[in-house]
Amino acid sequence: MESILQVDNLEVCFRTAHGEVPAVRGASFSVRPGEVLSIVGESGSGKSVTSLSLMGLLPESARAMGSVRFDDRDLLRLNGEEMRELRGNGISMIFQEPMTSLNPVFTVGFQLMEPLRIHRDQSKKEAYREAVRLLEQVEIPEAKKRMEQFPHELSGGMRQRVMIAIALACRPKLLIADEPTTALDVTIQAQILDLIVDLKDRTGMGVILITHDMGVVAETADRVLVMYAGRVVEAAGVETLFHEPKHPYTQGLLQSVPNVDDSLYPLNSIPGYMPKPGEIQRGCPFHPRCREAVEKCRDHHPPSFAFGTEHVASCWLGEEEGEAHGGSSAG
Repeated sequence: MESILQVDNLEVCFRTAHGEVPAVRGASFSVRPGEVLSIVGESGSGKSVTSLSLMGLLPESARAMGSVRFDDRDLLRLNGEEMRELRGNGISMIFQEPMTSLNPVFTVGFQLMEPLRIHRDQSKKEAYREAVRLLEQVEIPEAKKRMEQFPHELSGGMRQRVMIAIALACRPKLLIADEPTTALDVTIQAQILDLIVDLKDRTGMGVILITHDMGVVAETADRVLVMYAGRVVEAAGVETLFHEPKHPYTQGLLQSVPNVDDSLYPLNSIPGYMPKPGEIQRGCPFHPRCREAVEKCRDHHPPSFAFGTEHVASCWLGEEEGEAHGGSSAG
């Protein structure tokens, strides 16, 4: 199936007083219509920077290179006006905290109608009807009443549903959800994730789900991209990744998830901490924390090795079992 988004060798650097610092290094992946690609990793791994680069929302101190193709256009080559036209129309994003993403001085209805009037050129009456329909679609009760309310009058779960409604207002081909359930309790988390998957199934849009929660990945993802220190270290289908992880970092993430069904299940942690961007100049960036690291890991960065269809990992342990692969890609 043809991809709706194709990212090749994405590099993002930040200019600082001490020179350029790399935040994302050589990331390559694709997203197909109607699938969920989950990007996982610890805080500081480059997940959110990757998503912001796709949306053209990086700060002025950042520089993005490589290729990000969407609708036969390279997003990294578009100017500000072209990106504004694309945001909401072709690609939409749900941010982590809905209270800071919604404007506190405007009603829910105003914020939901705005993209409909700007991007779809609807009249005020048409936009109102469509906004009410969108609120009902994301299962908000008493939709007309909510249209007149301000964000602070809604619960966290309702605010996040409003954010989803705004993101879907112009029927995008791609939805980026950056940890959309972080501030919500477990019950509401499940409802929001079910809603995103249900809307994806009904509309056929592709979804990039950014999270650090492997339980969320298991429930929602079709394919998974594991990032560490700005690099893609493993990419695979969700079942393959959970049953046959190849990279020690992926294995560590999976072993740190509690198993409530097995009282004897060992709960492990990954020693050490995520290196700062640019801190490790040689070798595999995970080697200081890796229990299986050898001298080669310290001196030489590993290439990607393929383990069958759509499963690649960047680790010297795969040198004998895997086949040399052209890059760290997913799909």
